[in-house]
Formats: sequence, C-alpha cells, structure tokens
Amino acid sequence: MRAELAAILEESRKKPALLIGLGVLLALAIAMPFSVNNYVLSFFNNMLGFVVMATSWMLFSGTTKYISLATAAFFGLGAYLVAGLGEFLLYPVLIVVVGLSGFLVALVVGLSTLRLSGVYFTIFTFGLTELVRQIVTWYQVKVLGSVGSYIFIESTAADIYWRMLILAIVLYCVGFLLLRSRIGLALNAIGADETVAKHSGINVMGVKLGVFALTSVFMTLTGAIMAPRWTYIDPPIAFNVIASFEVLIMALLGGVGRLWGPIVGVVPMLLVSEYLSTRFPNYFTILLGLAFMAIVYHIPGGILGVIETYWRKRRAPRP
Repeated sequence: MRAELAAILEESRKKPALLIGLGVLLALAIAMPFSVNNYVLSFFNNMLGFVVMATSWMLFSGTTKYISLATAAFFGLGAYLVAGLGEFLLYPVLIVVVGLSGFLVALVVGLSTLRLSGVYFTIFTFGLTELVRQIVTWYQVKVLGSVGSYIFIESTAADIYWRMLILAIVLYCVGFLLLRSRIGLALNAIGADETVAKHSGINVMGVKLGVFALTSVFMTLTGAIMAPRWTYIDPPIAFNVIASFEVLIMALLGGVGRLWGPIVGVVPMLLVSEYLSTRFPNYFTILLGLAFMAIVYHIPGGILGVIETYWRKRRAPRP
C-alpha cells in the first residue's frame, strides 16, 4: 500500500492543475451551506448520502459482481443505533460505536452469505433488510411499547452536510487507494472469474468478506449521520427497501466499476426520483423498475461508459 500511495503522490505532483481544481471544488463544497437555503441544502444532503451509499455499493458489488440489496439494512442499523444510544454517548464516541457495529454485523452477514453467489446472494441480502425491519418492529412494539423512536441529537442541516461531506471524502480516498492496490486487482479478478481467481492464489473469501465489511461501515455511518434530520424514525423509514434499489440503479447509471460513476449517476437519478415521487406517488415503484430495465438494456456501461466509447471512436485513426 505504501508503494501505491507513493506513486499516487508522485503522479499528483506532475498535475498541479488537477490538484488546484480539486482544491477549489473542495473549498466551494465546504462553503455551500453559507450560500444556499435549507431546501437546497436538504437536497445536497440527500445527494451526498446517496453518493456515499452508491459508491460503497460499487466498491464491492460493482467489482465482484455480487449484487447486494442490503444497503437499506445497514443504513437503518446506523439510524436506529443513533436513536437508541444518542442520549448516552458523546457524538464522536457514538460514531465510532456505530462504525464498529456496522463492521461486526457485516462480518456476521458476510460469513453467512458470501459463500452463496449469483441470484441466491441477491435474494438473501434482499430478505436481510426485511428480516432486520421485522425484528426492530417487534422489539419496538413488544419491548419499548412504541412504533418508532425519537432522536435526541441537535443537528442542523449544515451540520449534517459537513459530516456527510467528510464521510464522502474519506470514502473516495479509501476507494481510490483500494482500487489501485492488490486488493482492487483481486476484486476485479473475482468479478471476472471467481474459480480462476481461487486457482491464482487469491484468498477469495477473505477479500470478499473484508471489502464487504468495510463498505458496509460507510453505509451504516450514512444512516447515523442522516438520522437526526427526521427527529422521529420508525422501521419503514429507516429500512426502506426502495433505497437499496435506488442505490443500485444510481451506480449502474453512472457506470459500474468506475470510482466516479456513482456521482454521475446519483445527480440525474435523484432529480428524476424527486419528480416521479411527487408527481406519480402511486406508480413510483413501477416507474423505478422501468428505469432499471432501461439502464440495464440500453446503457449497461452507464453514462461514463457511453462517454468513454464516444471518445474512443473520436480518437481512433481514420482509414
């Protein structure tokens, strides 16, 4: 990992314009809450949340081809941990506890499911969200005597924005290093042919389990950071299975296997989702399914894939 990091630093020194551009974008992103109203800031909070979850999904599912629908389960876990422990722990300690909890739960789930493959893994992860939702609902009603929980953490929209921005930056730094490391090569080898990867000496189970747990931590932390905006949560809000499908569609739309793909996919998909959910609430799920089918059949490489194909044709030598 040190060699990869040194190579990245050396390469970055040769591209000062890129570093300056990234610095300017970062400064603008940090200053965003001072120049927009709460409605716009709420939209950017949603955007950052989906960017983190879609990128986390891409780092594991986009490389290994293990299609996970457990995003909502980890998001809801983070939200409910904040609701249950927010009164008793300082916020930095709470975030650490939430991250460790997400990591441990992901290890247990991964050990149980990552020996499956294909549609069996997808179905299990889809059922996991519903299972966790039913367990939390039972606990809320039978033990606590209420349907939902209040969140006693004072957080403004700006606080949530800055926390999500930090989480997104950390995730992209981790993802950049991960995809350029030996683990990244192992992930792509597993996605290409898992049997060949095993015979090549790759610890397939260890790589899958480690990356699945790592990316699940970011999903769990997203739920924890975003939870205070609701003040009151219940299982249907926290464990909304539609969110798992939205994350998948956003990653596919941007371009699976590309670190920046989720950003490209999140923005247009979030705008379309907001429009459809407000104008056609009764048909939103159907329209979301149609959007998924259209992306899979017509732009399987995503928007970035289309752009790369176009530029490749433009640069190809003419006969």
